[in-house]
Amino acid sequence: MPTAYFNPPECRRHEMGEGHPECPERLAAIDDWLIASGLSQALAYVSTRPAELQDVELAHTHGYVAEIGELLRGCADSGGRCAVDPDTWANAHTWSAALHAAGAAVQATDLVLDGGADNAFCAVRPPGHHATRDQSMGFCFFNNVAIAARHALDRRGLERVAIVDFDVHHGNGTEDIIAGDERVLMVSLFQHPLYPYSGALPKGENMVNVPLPPYTRGGEVREIIEAMWLPALERFRPQMIFVSAGFDAHRDDDLGQLGLVEADYEWITLKVKAVAERHAQGRIVSVLEGGYNLHALSRSVAVHLRALADL
Repeated sequence: MPTAYFNPPECRRHEMGEGHPECPERLAAIDDWLIASGLSQALAYVSTRPAELQDVELAHTHGYVAEIGELLRGCADSGGRCAVDPDTWANAHTWSAALHAAGAAVQATDLVLDGGADNAFCAVRPPGHHATRDQSMGFCFFNNVAIAARHALDRRGLERVAIVDFDVHHGNGTEDIIAGDERVLMVSLFQHPLYPYSGALPKGENMVNVPLPPYTRGGEVREIIEAMWLPALERFRPQMIFVSAGFDAHRDDDLGQLGLVEADYEWITLKVKAVAERHAQGRIVSVLEGGYNLHALSRSVAVHLRALADL
């Protein structure tokens, strides 16, 4: 079956201001590259519906969802722009975009579990892995991957899921939500020190956190994954794998100082896919996180998708 591809148009309408790196052009660059390369013809494009609030509350507190909902709906009513923190802003379309991003992750989970696709990629924004149970931060409002993982566990009856996060920034929000949940194994790598300046000391025994010094290159990353991620994933035997797919560890991305290239993202994807094929019937849902150099982002997403789709 083809790889399912979710790219809700609502996610392009969320804007955080001129010059902000987390911009609608990120999704446009990905789509343009997929079309130009011919890869778009090999993907199964899926229309997306927004998440319900009870979906979001699988990972976030009721109070937080009510509070951020009031703020974002008020921003929509005013037609202006609202600051959540110095780096994270909302406009009139942010509430809809955030719900569609989370909804895509949940919908992709159901599609894969129901056998409608072998795996899925969600080209969505705002990203999610910095959103904690009760706080938005780092360009993130709802934690898309954590919501989807909890949906697979709490609603679809899976017993073990893994979360793989290779964004250059530590997924502190995901860790906050699933730390100590024995049904979830999270493996991640990230530059340290770097925003959000966390992760060096894991919050739970279900975490394999790998902080990397600046200028770590792909060869070293591969050795670390072989030594630390893969044995933990093999022992855990996940029934489904979720990927926080941030491509800002690319050597051309100015928001970090790691040295990955497209070949490294392909290698990581193939390693994760092999684990999924051994233990999870190949079931993977990958969700876009960071990646701010448009050329590097689009090329990296393309090799990630080619590996997922066996192309």
